[in-house]
Amino acid sequence: MSSFKVLVVDDSPFMRKVFSDFISADPSFEVVATAANGMEAVERTIELAPDVITMDLEMPAMNGLEALKRIMALRPTPVIMLSAVTDNGTRDTIRALQYGAVDFIRKPDRSVKLDIRLVGEQLREKLHVAVEMARSGNYRMLPAVEEKPDKQEEEPQAIVPGERFPEPPAAAEPPQGEPERPSLAADPPASPNGTDRSGGPTAESPPKKPDPLRKKPAKSEPPPEDGLPRPAADGQSAPLVPKLAKPAPSARTARDDRTGLLKEPPRSRSVQQPERPLAKRPPPAEPAGGAGRKTKEAPAGNSAFEHLVAIGTSTGGPRALHEVLTNLPADFPAPVLIVQHMPPKFTQSLAQRLDSFSEIRVCEAQDGETVLSGTAYIAPGGKHMLLAKDPSSSAYRIVLSDEEPRSGHRPSVDKLFESLLGCKGLKRHIVVMTGMGSDGAKGMKALREDGAETTIAEAEQTCVVYGMPRSAVELGAASHVLRLQEIAPALVREVSARNK
Repeated sequence: MSSFKVLVVDDSPFMRKVFSDFISADPSFEVVATAANGMEAVERTIELAPDVITMDLEMPAMNGLEALKRIMALRPTPVIMLSAVTDNGTRDTIRALQYGAVDFIRKPDRSVKLDIRLVGEQLREKLHVAVEMARSGNYRMLPAVEEKPDKQEEEPQAIVPGERFPEPPAAAEPPQGEPERPSLAADPPASPNGTDRSGGPTAESPPKKPDPLRKKPAKSEPPPEDGLPRPAADGQSAPLVPKLAKPAPSARTARDDRTGLLKEPPRSRSVQQPERPLAKRPPPAEPAGGAGRKTKEAPAGNSAFEHLVAIGTSTGGPRALHEVLTNLPADFPAPVLIVQHMPPKFTQSLAQRLDSFSEIRVCEAQDGETVLSGTAYIAPGGKHMLLAKDPSSSAYRIVLSDEEPRSGHRPSVDKLFESLLGCKGLKRHIVVMTGMGSDGAKGMKALREDGAETTIAEAEQTCVVYGMPRSAVELGAASHVLRLQEIAPALVREVSARNK
């Protein structure tokens, strides 16, 4: 069996040696080269075509973020980031995940004497996952999230004369006649063919900077004739999108023949939107102490909501959450509870970054806080998040728990979903998106049997890793299978039409 080629990138000779030794100790891997900065990393990637790259964030000449963007534009390759547990480190790590990095590990910190052997074991495990996904075709490199103007962010570093690699090509225009992804913010007509799936990332933005919430679609493989994903476990073709048993629809709540979800009657525009007008996005502002952050007033949410959305995700989740949350309007009449598998501190940076792009408020959940509509709550890393009814009022509150990890995860998607069982006073909409493993499948199955309105699994065509959604589909937990760009519009339609 041939070894997988690994490129190790770090400005510290000591760390290059340590990580190279740990990687080489596994016969499945061969360290084909090392690089001391981002420029060398791009050159080595083009010359040697490694199977996977480990990339430090802070380096001279060209930092890890800029190198990542160039690599994903020139030769898309799975990249695992080495992140320092600092405020800047966690923020840059979240950005790297949205630029296209497959995962990250926390870099050993000499000041707190982290177990470097444990870090090495985690790195080897993530390397195996990365190469397995890449070789099996279960890993998809989606277009990177485009940046908002950021006054405090450094300008991309110029390439010194004599560089040996070309400039990244401009992003290609979508093929003529191929529609762009659906959006709820006055985007072009929705695409029924999942054009958000990508065989490679988009290049850096051309001089005319596009809307930061818009991504150009990449080519996708043709779907089955009926446009629906099919299970592959038993080799039999069977639809994964049965219609929910609901009363006969009215003209206003007609269902889509393909997905079984509510749709609106024909309108002058082809983009399906709720009847009420969407809130206009405020211009981005940058308060002190938060690069790229926008000023957002306290939410005008209501604690007496009738609907609740719960989302579980893991590997590939930051970009998937970006797609869903940024397409929810500011007056979305339901709270959104989110479990993203991620260590402590990183979930706070994830919440802050998603908040800066979204119309709804996005925050890291706090123990005991009242849950409000129009707000997304991300479970803190290292804590289970549960929903509980306030015994002294009709409100619901967040409960954070230090209970033992579930299936190796804390926070656990199953733990969140199980806390929603018995909440018959709420119309529950459950979503499982990209990620390794099966967390969330059993909880979703129990909620479907408990009368949840909607249970959605992300379709394989758009998953970065088709693990958690596959488990939900195979268990019979998912009543609907939707591509990533279809999830937010479906939630808006379901919640709006049933919000009576």
